[in-house]
Amino acid sequence: METKNIRNFCIIAHIDHGKSTLADRFLEITGTVDSRHMHAQYLDQLELERERGITIKMAPVRMSYGDYILNLIDTPGHSDFSYEVSRALQAVEGGVLLVDATQGIQAQTLSNFRSAKNAGLTVIGAINKIDRFKDRNDPILLELKKEVADLIGVEEKKIFMVSGKTGEGARQLLDVVIEKVPPPKAAIPNDKLQIPNLGRALLFDSFYDDHKGIVASVRVFDGKFQRDDTAVFAINNVNLKIKEVGYFAPQIKAGTSIGTGEVGYIATGIKDTSKVKIGDTVLNSKVQISNATSLALPGYREPSPVVFVSFYSEDANDHDVLQRGLEKLHLNDSSLKIEQDQNEILGRGFKVGFLGKLHFEITAERLEREFNVTVVSTFPSVVYKIKHQGHISFITKPEDLPEGVEEIWEPIVAINILTPSNYLSNVISLQRTFRMRDLTTTTIGTAIEIDGRMPLAELISDFDDQLKSATSGYASFSYEFENYEKADIVRVDSYVASEIVPGLSRFFPKETVEHEARKMVEKLKETLPRQQFSQAIQAKISGKVIAREDIPAMRKELGNFGKNGGDRTRKMKLWQKQKKGKEKLKAMGKVTIAPEVFKELIKK
Repeated sequence: METKNIRNFCIIAHIDHGKSTLADRFLEITGTVDSRHMHAQYLDQLELERERGITIKMAPVRMSYGDYILNLIDTPGHSDFSYEVSRALQAVEGGVLLVDATQGIQAQTLSNFRSAKNAGLTVIGAINKIDRFKDRNDPILLELKKEVADLIGVEEKKIFMVSGKTGEGARQLLDVVIEKVPPPKAAIPNDKLQIPNLGRALLFDSFYDDHKGIVASVRVFDGKFQRDDTAVFAINNVNLKIKEVGYFAPQIKAGTSIGTGEVGYIATGIKDTSKVKIGDTVLNSKVQISNATSLALPGYREPSPVVFVSFYSEDANDHDVLQRGLEKLHLNDSSLKIEQDQNEILGRGFKVGFLGKLHFEITAERLEREFNVTVVSTFPSVVYKIKHQGHISFITKPEDLPEGVEEIWEPIVAINILTPSNYLSNVISLQRTFRMRDLTTTTIGTAIEIDGRMPLAELISDFDDQLKSATSGYASFSYEFENYEKADIVRVDSYVASEIVPGLSRFFPKETVEHEARKMVEKLKETLPRQQFSQAIQAKISGKVIAREDIPAMRKELGNFGKNGGDRTRKMKLWQKQKKGKEKLKAMGKVTIAPEVFKELIKK
């Protein structure tokens, strides 16, 4: 296929604005999927995606449309998956910016548009779900059309009105993609290459196949790839022999070769998941490549997890299943960072790094659904930078904070909130609770854009829920990591009967630590079972008690001593005997928290 007849594009939008539904119509129009096999959200292969109505994994598909080959990449919309979107943007020349007619421009609409422009893409604006309006000249639609045109910087007539549900306007939008999106071209002209007939392809996704090994989803920028070619990963410096090449239709379909400008797959035969990195460059040549790293395509970066959670299998016998599940998920989600972990109560587990709270929730659910392993997860935490004895290091668990730490820095994110103007004061009222600062406002149509900064630890608590509550669900937000800032943070440890409970330590800012400590001991009191002796529950900072609750001892009935309570002397003797027994129990052993109780504690 000549590159002049190829168009590579993606659909970008805020979450739940109808990307996957519009992609369904494209598949029908081009005959890529026949009506017998068609179902809603066809490109969302995960059951979890269809249930939640959101795209979690990007999905490429090759469509034949007249004389053209259209390579579409459907992308996620939530800010936690912005790394997925960034890889898709590197693989295409154009993007359809989709805006829900009933919701208007949202925070991730702005974020994805800016990312697309920074990547040099041609952006086509489209308003979706127009079937919700009887009149196509409804003032709401016309006002939104103007807002989208102003955002992109084009005339209003260049914003397209479509319905992913009914297909209205979808064919016209495909025609515009062919007209406006430039055809792909080689990254380096052949006469400029140092190595003749060099093949270079961007690895933007991957998955595991029992027979083919790791299958790499690629966009070819230079040369071509075919079966039995020898190749090398430029960044990871791993050699391979290509077992198969092909494209997505949307299921994988083997071909003879994939060349410049095409989107397809390369079956590597590699079984070791650590040898393949998303964002790497695949190189092949008839001659030995000695400087592979220097030939890598630009833009490669390691994803940086910002939220860390430890996973343990509920059944200790499922530890190996949990490990295999995490390894396979890591294969097509390179942003996961996985390390071995240990807990005194729950046993062996894994500390996993995520791009955000939703990313964590989705991964936990996928482990249970796809690998049939029930997991227990600890409190989400972020990465803190510390200075101890003059040395700088990073920690993700409160238990790792050494005594005598000199300084602590916490991660700060730049946050962008879009809200209807009548909720502005409600959003501003969250400023103190979540330590938001440096807030600025900009008017965008009928909405207000709020830019500011806040600690990541606050963002992953319940900020999303509080923002929705404050704005009746109308506000949206996106964020990105900015830097580390010095913070007044302390570690609070939980003690039961003078013994520290491993895994329940938390970081809190000094200004709220007493309030949070009281909440901690109250939760412990509600959850822990009573013993034969009283239990003191304490929250401590460096050994100093800042909050306390007590669980009273279980009382044994002393029997009926007659109509008036019986002989008091005899009753007192029994009480004293019982008291001494409890004191002896208390002195002999420590409180043992059962795994089932611990699981309940870390759910709260």
